[in-house]
Amino acid sequence: MKTLRTTVSIALFAIVTATSYAFASDVKPGEAITLSDTATRYKTVEVNGVDIFYREAGSKNKPTILLLHGYPTSSHMFRDLMADLADDYYVLAPDYPGYGRSEQPPIAEFEYTFDNMAKIVEGFLEELDIKKFSVYLMDYGAPVGYRIATKYPDRVQALIVQNGNAYEEGITEFWNPLKKYWKNPSIENGKPLEEFHKIGGLKWQYTHGVKDISKISPDNWEHDLRHINRKENNEIQLAMFYDYRTNIPLYPKWQKYLRDYQPPTLIVWGKNDNIFPESGAHPYKRDLKNIEFHLLDTGHFALEEKGNEIANYILKFLKKNTIK
Repeated sequence: MKTLRTTVSIALFAIVTATSYAFASDVKPGEAITLSDTATRYKTVEVNGVDIFYREAGSKNKPTILLLHGYPTSSHMFRDLMADLADDYYVLAPDYPGYGRSEQPPIAEFEYTFDNMAKIVEGFLEELDIKKFSVYLMDYGAPVGYRIATKYPDRVQALIVQNGNAYEEGITEFWNPLKKYWKNPSIENGKPLEEFHKIGGLKWQYTHGVKDISKISPDNWEHDLRHINRKENNEIQLAMFYDYRTNIPLYPKWQKYLRDYQPPTLIVWGKNDNIFPESGAHPYKRDLKNIEFHLLDTGHFALEEKGNEIANYILKFLKKNTIK
């Protein structure tokens, strides 16, 4: 056995050495070696006085895809998708204030509303000088992204919608406790909602509706718990829950944007999601002509179980729509 291991090691060494020599022989003296630029970079930029953490992958010379995360997570949810897209696209995923690794301004100094989150993302795009982009809309990312899309419709090249609601059909009985809180944001009405960002509620959001729980990494809810455990973050989450009421009256405006501008749209929706069920996915077909529609047999965070499938759909869809 020892002789066999020695023989294999020598053979591998010879292959690696020959490969390295061949690579080096292609490089001219004094010429810099350019390595792949698809690795994810981790950066921070100041936007409207707030330090915004973001993940970046791919070359700036390629078309941009903006990835907008949902509650209660961050850009961490896109960690694998970014690697899948980075060969062909410039991929950006910011964390909203109070989420992930972005700064969390005190509530007394910052409005935790969807209007303000959209302003932050808009400022983020300005800081990075992004003029055109496709946008991935998921959960909270939908109301943030649609505010930007309706304000700058000519800048949006395509929509990728994954459990991102824009129709009242998608607001089902799950939302009854939130509707109660919208009518009366009392401590009593807020207490049941706090369960969603405790460890049990976090885990449920990642695992409910999936086909194989063993594929869902516990790192997800542990990572989210890091920012949720920050001082005042519970109040921030309740503020965002309360402000979600402002999105529903905007649905007709967003639907008109879809009808008037007809952005190429890819729907990749976890059909077992109890928060944004598939009843919210089908109405997109009423307003859009260039739509590709896929219901996936998984839950709310569809990327965790169907990431490769979603990445393939995105790459084929954007290529078909000549977004290069």
